[in-house]
Amino acid sequence: MSSLGASELLVILIVILIFAAAVLIPYWKIFGKAGFSPWLSLLMFLPLVNIGLLYFLAFSDWPSLRKTQN
Repeated sequence: MSSLGASELLVILIVILIFAAAVLIPYWKIFGKAGFSPWLSLLMFLPLVNIGLLYFLAFSDWPSLRKTQN
């Protein structure tokens, strides 16, 4: 078996960061537009918490909609 060298590990790290950004950026925007803290998007990386957070987002009253209804 061969071990990974520094260049291979760097490529893997870059790919992981690209995929993480591809997940984080849309959720950051969604939470911000919904009126919640965009920092909640970081919880989307936690297994099972992300499912609960999606249900919370889907069924809660969005603060941004409360502002426009008044």
